Amino acid sequence: MPLAEARARLVDGIAPVAGTIMSVQDAIGLYLGADSLVENDVPRADTALRDGWAVAAEAVTGASAHGPIYLRGTPAWLDAGTPLPSETDTILEPDAIPTRDGPANRIAVIAEAAEAEGVRREGAELRRGLVVAAAGTRLTPLQALALRACGLDKVAVRRPRIRLVVANAYAASSCAALAGLIAADGGSVVERAATGGAGAIGDALLEGEVEAVFVVGSTGQGRTDHAATALRCAGSLTAHGIALRPGETAGFGEAGGRPVLLIPGRPDAALAAYLALGRTLLQALANAQLEERPRAPLLRKLVSTLGVSEFVFARRSMAGLEPLGSFELPLHRLILADAAILVPPEREGYGEGTMVEIITW
Repeated sequence: MPLAEARARLVDGIAPVAGTIMSVQDAIGLYLGADSLVENDVPRADTALRDGWAVAAEAVTGASAHGPIYLRGTPAWLDAGTPLPSETDTILEPDAIPTRDGPANRIAVIAEAAEAEGVRREGAELRRGLVVAAAGTRLTPLQALALRACGLDKVAVRRPRIRLVVANAYAASSCAALAGLIAADGGSVVERAATGGAGAIGDALLEGEVEAVFVVGSTGQGRTDHAATALRCAGSLTAHGIALRPGETAGFGEAGGRPVLLIPGRPDAALAAYLALGRTLLQALANAQLEERPRAPLLRKLVSTLGVSEFVFARRSMAGLEPLGSFELPLHRLILADAAILVPPEREGYGEGTMVEIITW
């Protein structure tokens, strides 16, 4: 099955998971289930942006060390973040008022400040009604900072629960890596080892409260490869064999009313199948807004096979992307990769210097 068709059929009819309420701090990196709005202006009043003396700018205009201006009474000292007293509109630096008093106990000011200097105006940080973080996007640390600043400590998130089924010992290391990728992509991982053939895998497909199941390993045509058989017996097998390199033995279907993805156990194929299909399913379950991928130039020519979608793993640098290889990439090369290029089936590759979209993790 062509990759484009496989992706479309994999997510056809998928309903987003229900939103759950979580603390802002714990929600960083997760997909939001609703827009996060500013409920009140921040700050709610003119506020000191720095430590200093609160005065009216007009009252200290022209003040200098050689021509001090004397005030009746000591101005209020404010720490940063404190609302300004009435009839003040600026903050003098701490050394603008010497420690000694002026004539007749008046206070000497030896520096001036323009109106609103050192002041954050009401609503200048965040305006009421502003969307700080939109539904379907992943909450960033800076967005979390803004939400906390406007008094929000809870948000709604969509966090799909994914069961990882380790079909055989060969796939265990790949499964551990996929667990990290799923968590980094905003999913919640539940693992289950399945041994003993198709029956054990089939049981693992149907148990637990999760939104999707990823079976890792046992997807080939060997005598001990039972994943496809298990899925066919437990539910339905939509596809087994995707025009994807590496990852040809991937497949998918349904069991127990939830989608099931079959992922090869070999590390390079497991990574390619997850990036091509698993991430697509997770984003559909989270109702994610898809972001534009970054682009970078190729540092050397890249050759691909016509008729299949090919993942080429690459290493990023300041100069661009260095292709590392795709099919049957050994671990000592795969561990250098921090990006991938998906070459569509109608292309035989890209020339050196071509700007290409990159997939990261």
